[in-house]
Amino acid sequence: MKQGTVFAVLSAASAPVLAQSSITLYGVVDANIEYVSHYSSIAPTQPGFPGPAHSKIGMTPGGLSGSRWGIRGTEDLGRGMKALFVLENGFGSDDGKLQQGGRIFGRQAYVGLQSDSVGAITLGRQYTTIFSALADFSPTRYGVQYEPIAMQLGLNYRSDNVIKYVGKFGGVTAGGYWSFGNGVAGAGEVAGQFRRDTGYGASLSYSGGPFGATVVYDQYNPTLSAATGATGAFRKVALAASYETGPVKVMGGYRWGLNKGTTDATLLRDNYYWIGANYQATAALGLTLAYYYDDIRNVAGFNVKNPWQVTFIADYAFSKRTDVYLTTAYSNNSGLNFDTSAISFANAYYLGAGADNMIGVAVGVRHRF
Repeated sequence: MKQGTVFAVLSAASAPVLAQSSITLYGVVDANIEYVSHYSSIAPTQPGFPGPAHSKIGMTPGGLSGSRWGIRGTEDLGRGMKALFVLENGFGSDDGKLQQGGRIFGRQAYVGLQSDSVGAITLGRQYTTIFSALADFSPTRYGVQYEPIAMQLGLNYRSDNVIKYVGKFGGVTAGGYWSFGNGVAGAGEVAGQFRRDTGYGASLSYSGGPFGATVVYDQYNPTLSAATGATGAFRKVALAASYETGPVKVMGGYRWGLNKGTTDATLLRDNYYWIGANYQATAALGLTLAYYYDDIRNVAGFNVKNPWQVTFIADYAFSKRTDVYLTTAYSNNSGLNFDTSAISFANAYYLGAGADNMIGVAVGVRHRF
């Protein structure tokens, strides 16, 4: 048999198998030049905090999206069933270093099965249910630079050792997850200490025409004593809704939070609110305005002024893959994204001595592939 004929026969034989599977390489590269006012380079855990307030100008990775590359794949198993997987790496576009503590696939790494009628079950490192449920109700679409995401969702919004369920039934989506041990604050899974660093939650969402709404519960039991393995209980309940008309989408939400320590003492009790709007001014230009406010009732017995923040984004798309943007924010009674010595260390926008507000302005470019 001639070589060309052999190749044609082999190709024809393998075509049905290849047609049932797909693998996609994808990613985002996002970087910007940023100005920040009243900034302290000394962290709350370091001697000399808060340190002097200075202006800062520099390059920052991930203005609207965290830079990443990933591989996702599916295989058709027949009868409405699919196998699926995602491996997603996070990196700094300014220095090329790995993010998420140096993990190779620190953003996501999971495998699972999906049924057209029942839903999907996935296992591995992935986003928690509260993150997924509130994503469509975030004005900045979880814009990483100027959104208080850690305050809203908790530091465990991306978790290890997770089994997660998502099912869509018409306009209703149901979700739930269990984490056998997240390594954010502790050691993750530990033999003989089943509760340590566990987390769980559930959500119910509706989307019908221009209206959407969701309700979600989340609990995280972080290790608060490395010596004994004693855990706390960080609980959150959130409600959110949105309405879209023409080029405008408005949305808002409320999140109740209660963090308890190892002795059941209150570490944080707060009511977190947000509201915002997206306006597609032209086919290429999108505008976003968002307001965030945290009503802090108790921080381990201390009185803390309630922080608030306004964020504005102008995003211009040259194409479906490439856009340029201006993103700005003003925060009061905290650093940007509600970073203070008492609340959050997630974004490192620490206020300098004598300052009670901060301004951030960034101009950047984002490319998706």
